[in-house]
Amino acid sequence: EARRQRRLLLVVVCVALLLDNMLYMVIVPIIPDYIAAMRGGGGTAGPAAPAGGNGSGGGNRSLLPARYPPAAGDNEDVQIGVLFASKAMLQLLVNPLSGTLIDRVGYEAPLLAGLAVMFLSTVTFAFAENYATLFAARSLQGLGSAFADTAGIALIADRYAEEPARSRALGTALACISFGSLAAPPFGGVLYEFAGKRVPFLVLACVCLLDALLLLALAPPCAAGARANMPVGTPIHRLMVDPYIAVVAGALATCNIPLAFLEPTIANWMKESMGASEWEVGLTWLPAFFPHVLGVYVTVRLATAYPHLQWFYGALGMAIIGASSCLVPACRNFGQVIVPLCGICFGIALVDTALLPTLAFLVDVRHVSVYGSVYAIADISYCVAYALGPIVAGQIVHTMGFAQLNLGMGLANVLYAPVLLFLKNVCQMKPSHSERNILLEEGPKGLYDTIKMEERKG
Repeated sequence: EARRQRRLLLVVVCVALLLDNMLYMVIVPIIPDYIAAMRGGGGTAGPAAPAGGNGSGGGNRSLLPARYPPAAGDNEDVQIGVLFASKAMLQLLVNPLSGTLIDRVGYEAPLLAGLAVMFLSTVTFAFAENYATLFAARSLQGLGSAFADTAGIALIADRYAEEPARSRALGTALACISFGSLAAPPFGGVLYEFAGKRVPFLVLACVCLLDALLLLALAPPCAAGARANMPVGTPIHRLMVDPYIAVVAGALATCNIPLAFLEPTIANWMKESMGASEWEVGLTWLPAFFPHVLGVYVTVRLATAYPHLQWFYGALGMAIIGASSCLVPACRNFGQVIVPLCGICFGIALVDTALLPTLAFLVDVRHVSVYGSVYAIADISYCVAYALGPIVAGQIVHTMGFAQLNLGMGLANVLYAPVLLFLKNVCQMKPSHSERNILLEEGPKGLYDTIKMEERKG
């Protein structure tokens, strides 16, 4: 029964991560037309004016009242960039607090709270009719993600305490993140085109509500009192200064910079350099889902056979990301650009799948086996990349050029790959049991340890 419960909890976490990333990316093909409809109607009865800058050709839809003030194209691009970055920026600010709270109260209650906030954010997106409401909904999503993402990943690490089960479970979660990010733009674009602007968000809101109800059935908050005897986790500020954790966090941030910086810039570059059509721009990232899942699968299998080489898989992934980033500006058509993008996503899968379990092992070996704060640090690493991407990437392209942006990102990944050698000895010395589990083998000494012992027996 305990084994079945942890599998269902894994499903809950995977759905939460899937929803978060779908909501993050579902507005990519929608926002230009969304804002064009808000600002373009004016007082005329005719079609709305097309959006400036990033308009995607759908400015003829008069879906919303004209409450968005007319703006120059450059100013609109900045506002769209700020809108995209607001989620990651608020998530970045809240993560230190959410990690500490998760360590104190357990994983299930913060996960439920995060799902509730994400539901509210999704409904707000569906009925937003001005820029301020869109910005509030996007920021609210960041608040929910700070709790749901961190608590979900930490819950997986806690319930799957042994390898290779932990790597498989985290790999499954990463596959859901990838699917959500890459499938959301076509999902949102198709429903927006044929069913209306609210339908994509209402579908996601319904799934989010069902996921929260399943979590309530599996782990109701009133049953979380068993965590009163949960060990006191290491404070997040002490984890941040741990050199091994710092190296992993730096790798997670660096490897995600190409993805975060290309998402807001590659569409315009494809239109200008190769005359890409709308469907080509919309499907740019979708093929990369398959090499990402392949990378997760390969890394899990390799980690099962050769667990002491986790650092090498991460370094290899960063080298692949660096080489692929440098190849993007050389592409001249849609078919060619798919290849380096697949390489980037394959490399990210190697890095994430190798290093996320390593964070849990570092906590097991060097600190207390409570995972909220350490995965809050991992989430901070992702947020640094995705908060800077929509704002900084466009400015770099404007001042230096798209090719220079990609060469810089590729060089950063290639230069960081050897730094993972620092983890070589730690990975070789990883114990098969955490300190807490070793104590459990001596017999339970409290309510929490008794419950954990019964779960292990189950």
